[in-house]
Amino acid sequence: MATDDLRLRDASAVLAKAADENFPVAPFFLPRAWRDDLMAVYGVVRLIDDTGDGDLDPAAGHAAHLGVDPDAAGDPLRMLDAVEADLREVFGGGDAGHPLVRSLAAPAARGTLTLDPFLDLIAANRQDQHVGRYETYDDLVAYCALSANPIGRLVLAITGTETPERVRRSDAVCTALQIVEHIQDVAEDLRRDRIYLPIEDMKRFHVSEPDLAAPTAGASVRALVAYETERARRLLNEGTPLVGSVHGRLKLLLAGFVAGGRAAVRAIVASGYDVLPGPPKPTKPRLLREAGAVLRGEG
Repeated sequence: MATDDLRLRDASAVLAKAADENFPVAPFFLPRAWRDDLMAVYGVVRLIDDTGDGDLDPAAGHAAHLGVDPDAAGDPLRMLDAVEADLREVFGGGDAGHPLVRSLAAPAARGTLTLDPFLDLIAANRQDQHVGRYETYDDLVAYCALSANPIGRLVLAITGTETPERVRRSDAVCTALQIVEHIQDVAEDLRRDRIYLPIEDMKRFHVSEPDLAAPTAGASVRALVAYETERARRLLNEGTPLVGSVHGRLKLLLAGFVAGGRAAVRAIVASGYDVLPGPPKPTKPRLLREAGAVLRGEG
């Protein structure tokens, strides 16, 4: 297979994951320029996260794009260093080696996007390599400030709608979405030796790590998940006024983000807070109903 075909294949495999997210990435109703920039951002964000999680397929192909010895493709820290170097190259006006990073060249040259949010995302993934537990809720929120909040800030930058209040509301939505995803993925995260439920809360609800490895959740685990889900729901509600602060197609996009979080929360509740068999996922009809409720300003 030709080198260009390999590059396209590796990039397409990452971009295809957009369909599995809790929220719409770049829906059809947005202006083409916004969609292009949003998909470019999504591709790099997914590349960073998959690198940190060791989920790149095939990792050797991505390593080659980044100028890393394919034998080192299984070293997340080395790969993250290479992604950072590639990002610094493109934001410095140079040519990136990875096709996903190269897709940021146009918004970087326009000044639409800056490097810092991507560096925060890389920092979060580096942290994942040596921090697998969070003692307090505040510790978890600080992690989300690196791993999630940059996404909302990038969306506001692409749409030219940044204000301090919108950034504050966006941070609340993004942190809530990240916490909801962690709740959905308790079993998967544990297999990676990571727990994103605060240790102090586990102690409060008398939940041990072996309890989280069970096939189904007992009463204590369900109570803990219910507690963390309610926290995320309140945080999501705190950020929801962001939707009403904008107009037009951007309002629809942001409503989709919030609706994705609300629908995921409802799916967790509907599971009886038993997330251990697998992540509870919302249905498309539920997503649409939640989006309508957000647009109507309903709680």
